[in-house]
Amino acid sequence: MGADISPLVISLWLINVLVDSGGQLAFKAAATQTPSTATGMDHWRFMLARPWIWIGGACYVIEFVAWLAFLSLVPLSDGVLLGSINIVAIMVAGRILFKEKLAPMRVMGIVLVSIGVAVVGLKG
Repeated sequence: MGADISPLVISLWLINVLVDSGGQLAFKAAATQTPSTATGMDHWRFMLARPWIWIGGACYVIEFVAWLAFLSLVPLSDGVLLGSINIVAIMVAGRILFKEKLAPMRVMGIVLVSIGVAVVGLKG
């Protein structure tokens, strides 16, 4: 990608990160709002009646289109590596929104993935 990266590529990449992360977080919200007494089909009926699962599905439809558009403009190897930042965004958002724990090894992983994405994004 490098210095000649177009605003369109950056926009598609950011849209992909936002909607992919949003979809994962919406699915997590749908799964965690289910009452602990709901089991089997009741669990699934409850989730399907909540807006979070539908928001997550809509995010994935948007992500699919954005990802295809993004991949049409960058080499696959760069696109997949740059897409890895979604992992970081989801882990950080999970910590903030769902109070999930980040063990030291996970934090190290976040740092390494972030460095890798930066290296790929900055290469010329």
